[in-house]
Amino acid sequence: MFTGIIESVGKVKSMQPMGGDIRLTIESDDLDFSDVKMGDSIASNGICLTVVDFGSNYYAVDVSRETIARTALEELKPGHSVNLEKAMLPTTRFGGHIVAGHVDGVGVVSKLQKDARSIYIEIEIPKELAHYTATKGSITVDGISLTTNLVRDNIVSLNIIPHTAQVTNIAKHWLVGNKVNIEVDIVARYLERLLNKSQTDDRQASNPQRQITEAFLAENGFMK
Repeated sequence: MFTGIIESVGKVKSMQPMGGDIRLTIESDDLDFSDVKMGDSIASNGICLTVVDFGSNYYAVDVSRETIARTALEELKPGHSVNLEKAMLPTTRFGGHIVAGHVDGVGVVSKLQKDARSIYIEIEIPKELAHYTATKGSITVDGISLTTNLVRDNIVSLNIIPHTAQVTNIAKHWLVGNKVNIEVDIVARYLERLLNKSQTDDRQASNPQRQITEAFLAENGFMK
């Protein structure tokens, strides 16, 4: 579990093909590696990845074909900046929102311009994710916990303050047309699940014939 508050900006050292998968190595002189160990989770541009090798200023992860297909990871190249966050501890200050590190889809930066001292950004997200977003709600973009200004259809608008731009890869790498990893608010997903179950239960209670029982199966010729 993560908070979406970026600890360090690393750099892609290598992307090595391995039997259809990728061994991704990321280096950082700023991330604290003193407590990193094998099997730890580190969110890399918002993707929760498992450490399989590490040193004093780098770590390596194996990336499956499933992860490659569902994220913007293939956009990365050696030297590309990557937002990094280690998994949160029980004592971690919760500065962002609940982030699972499970990317829901890939968005595209459709507009980017200066807005006083901040940067105004619009991101086109997959249409099937739009209903999980809300004006002044939370969204994770490349691992960064951000607050939406406005949601219009499947366009999410954001304002990036100077501090956030400086401590993430936004200022260096975000351009119109760039693909970014999107994770919607996990609370919205659970609410949808609960509401759908409640509606299903209500429908079944109001129409007992919808319930699959032994009597129902026998009556409809499925049992002898």
